[in-house]
Amino acid sequence: MTEPDTHADTALVAEWRALLARHAAAACALDRELGERYDLGMSEFEVLERLHEDEREPREAGLRVQDLACTVHLSQSALSRLIGRLEKAGLVERAICQADRRGIYVALTDAGRTRYREARPLHREILARTLTDGDARGC
Repeated sequence: MTEPDTHADTALVAEWRALLARHAAAACALDRELGERYDLGMSEFEVLERLHEDEREPREAGLRVQDLACTVHLSQSALSRLIGRLEKAGLVERAICQADRRGIYVALTDAGRTRYREARPLHREILARTLTDGDARGC
């Protein structure tokens, strides 16, 4: 026999489901629209944005792959495959860390900077539409 849900339980589950719906709506719209217009998925755009943000920091060019994996919420193997696709498209480049030969840095190319700048307004438009307008229709 299970315990009946309390009002607090029901409210908590409803809040969780609303969060999932908003996430799904944003993720699906980002993948669809960024893909159609800029040949980028949500995760590819996120990597380009993190690399763009990193360029403002005065240090060795690029981010270490393991540091990037933590910020974009992908496993290192998934991120490695994604970086491979971006590299093949000419949007990023990899380099060996001079201080630690086991480390790999990833940095934007000029084409990557351009694609990021072109796609950024659409990314922000989708976020505004799906997160602030309450459009949680999903995929």
